[in-house]
Amino acid sequence: MGFHDYWLHGITVFMGFFAMMNPLGNIPIFLGMVKDFDEETQNKVALRSVLAAFIIIVVFCIFGHIIFRMFGITLPAFQIAGGIIVFIIGFQMLNARDNSIHTQTQEEKEQMVKEAGDMAISPLGIPLLAGPGTISTAMNFVGVEKSVWNGLLVICIFSLICVITYFMFLSARKISKKINPGILKVISRIMGLILTVIAVQMFINGIEGTIDIFHKI
Repeated sequence: MGFHDYWLHGITVFMGFFAMMNPLGNIPIFLGMVKDFDEETQNKVALRSVLAAFIIIVVFCIFGHIIFRMFGITLPAFQIAGGIIVFIIGFQMLNARDNSIHTQTQEEKEQMVKEAGDMAISPLGIPLLAGPGTISTAMNFVGVEKSVWNGLLVICIFSLICVITYFMFLSARKISKKINPGILKVISRIMGLILTVIAVQMFINGIEGTIDIFHKI
């Protein structure tokens, strides 16, 4: 591809990743999940989640097809597993208890930091940011032009999306300071409901993909 083709391809890749990652749509989800954490912990969750997503996508850009073949994994199976994980998190957010009156002990604070680290990897990093859709999109873009330059282009553009997502997550923290705690609680419940719906849709997509595979056999 010439320079003009790479430029057009780069725009297509950017728009594709932006639509799949949906940084704007993930802001309230992030806000609902980290509302009980302090500022420093929220910053760490934001950074670790985008780093986890970036690492996952880079790995699948380079070794994706090999990994899928090696373990006999299909994209529908990945979608079903991701749906189950997201559903569990969404259900927990729907039934979360308000601990704003309770004063945390040092042990509870340490446990919350640990939970925040785990949350940054899953479900925020994967499968919400680097989910089945984002992974398949990355693998498809890399496969369009099987060259080192195209692979680097896809990775660089995804890193830009990660930077945008990170700063949007930081803005979510600033927004949370100006919102009434009661409203935050409502937002958390709504986002929990949305997450469960997203999870069900992921599960349905996985089932449909599985049926299509059986039809092709």
